[in-house]
Amino acid sequence: MKYPLWIALAMAGLLGLLGSVYVVREDQVGLVLNLGRVARTDIGPGLHLKWPLVETARVFDRRFSLVDFSPERYLTSERKDVAVDFVAIGYIDDVRAFYRATGGDEIAAADRLAPIIKDSLRNEINARTLTQLVSGDRSEVIAKQLEGINRGAITLGMRIVDIRLKQIDLPTDSDVIKQVYDRMRAERKQVASALRAEGEEQARTVRAQADRDQAVIVAEAERDAQRLRGEGDAQAARLYAQAANADPSFYAFYRSLEAYRAAFADGQGVIVLDQDDPFLQYMKNDR
Repeated sequence: MKYPLWIALAMAGLLGLLGSVYVVREDQVGLVLNLGRVARTDIGPGLHLKWPLVETARVFDRRFSLVDFSPERYLTSERKDVAVDFVAIGYIDDVRAFYRATGGDEIAAADRLAPIIKDSLRNEINARTLTQLVSGDRSEVIAKQLEGINRGAITLGMRIVDIRLKQIDLPTDSDVIKQVYDRMRAERKQVASALRAEGEEQARTVRAQADRDQAVIVAEAERDAQRLRGEGDAQAARLYAQAANADPSFYAFYRSLEAYRAAFADGQGVIVLDQDDPFLQYMKNDR
C-alpha cells in the first residue's frame, strides 16, 4: 500500500522540526555546534531553534558542583608525610572555554583541574607544621591559594569558590604515626604528672590545715578544761571552807579520816611516827 506524498512530506517536516528545537532549563547554559565548531554560546533558559542535521545543541549544568579528588600526599615543613583528602566546589563560568578545553567531559575537567589544585595546596602545606595543619584554621590554608587556583581554572572555563579539606591522615606506611602516638603519650604523661603533683600539693595543704585545726581545737578544749577544773576547785574550796566554819572539829576529823584512807589504801602502808604525833590523835580519841 502506497502512502500519499503529502504524508511523507509531513513526517519529514515533523522530524525536521523536532531536530531543530532544543530546551535549556533554568539551571543550565546552552552551546550550539555547527559541524563540530562552536557557533553560539551562553544560551540562556528557554526554547531555542537550530538547523537540523547541521547544528548540534549541548547543554551544561551551571549550578555549583562537587568535584572529588583522590587523597594526595604532601610533606609538612617538618618533612613529615601526610595524606590530604579534599573536594572542590565550583561551577562552569565560561561554557565556550569549558567545551574547548574538555570537550564537555566533566571527568576530563576534573582530571585537568586536579593538578592545579594539588600543586597550589602543596605550597601552603609545605610551609606549615603538622600541628598547624591539623589543629589550625583549614579555611586559612585554602583562602591563600584560591586566587591562584582560579587563575588556572579559568583556562578550563571553570571557577572554584571553595575547597574543603575532608580529612588529614598520616600514611600507614611511615613512622609518623608512631612518632605522633609517642608524642601524645608523652604529653598525657606530662599532664598526669602535673595533676598528681597538684593533687599532692592540695593534699598537703588540706592535711596542714587539718593539723592546725586539730591543734586549735585541742588547745581550746584544754583551756576550757583547765578553766572548768579551776572553777570546780574553787567551788570545792568554798564548800570545804563553809564546812570547816560550820563545825571545825568535824571537819578536822573528816580530813584526818581522808588522810588515813589515803595512807593505808593498799593495806601495806607503814608509818613510823611518835605516839604523840597529831596525825594519830583521832586513833586514840574521836575528839
